[in-house]
Amino acid sequence: MPKQPLQQRLEQQHFDNGYELVDGVAMHAENGDRFQIPHDVLKKHVNVGHFVEVRIDSPRFSVHKDAPIKCMCPVCNGEATKPILSHDHPATFVELPKRDVPSRGWGEDFWVQVTQRNGDYFAARVDNPLYETRLHGVNEGDVILFHADHILAVHPSHREEIVLGMDAVDLKELATWLASQRQ
Repeated sequence: MPKQPLQQRLEQQHFDNGYELVDGVAMHAENGDRFQIPHDVLKKHVNVGHFVEVRIDSPRFSVHKDAPIKCMCPVCNGEATKPILSHDHPATFVELPKRDVPSRGWGEDFWVQVTQRNGDYFAARVDNPLYETRLHGVNEGDVILFHADHILAVHPSHREEIVLGMDAVDLKELATWLASQRQ
C-alpha cells in the first residue's frame, strides 16, 4: 500500500475537542511584530532532524475563573484570550519532570523533531510531554503533520547548520530580514 503524501495526510489529521495547529503566518499578520515567526528563508532550510516549535489550540475553551486577569502570550508578550502553555526547549535537550497540570483547554506551544519533509509539508515527532494531552490527544512521541506556516520557531541549535546550507541569495535575504528586525 503506497504512503499518502504529507499534504493529504495533514488534511486528514484530526485532534480531539476542536484542537488545531495554529497558523503562525496568520498570527503574525494579525499581531505584527508582537508575534515573530521565522522568515521563509529559514523555514526553507528546515530539514529532517531539526526541531521546530508549533502551537495547538482550540476555540472550544475559554479562560477559567481562577486564571490570571490578563493572560500573556509567551511568544508575543501581548494579551491573549486565554493562557498559552509553553516549553522552552525540546525534551531531548532538557529533560523535564512530568507535571500533573489540570486540563483547562489552553493553547500549548511545543517542540517537534522533523522526521519527513515534502515541500512545505512536514511530519515530526512530538518532543515534549504536553500538559493538555487529555483534551487534544497528542502525546510525547506521537508523529504529527503540519505546514511550514505552522512553524513558530526553529530551535537555535540548528542556526549554524541552516546558515551554512544557504546559497548567496538566501544569505542576502536572511541578512536583510535580520537587519529589519533590529530596527
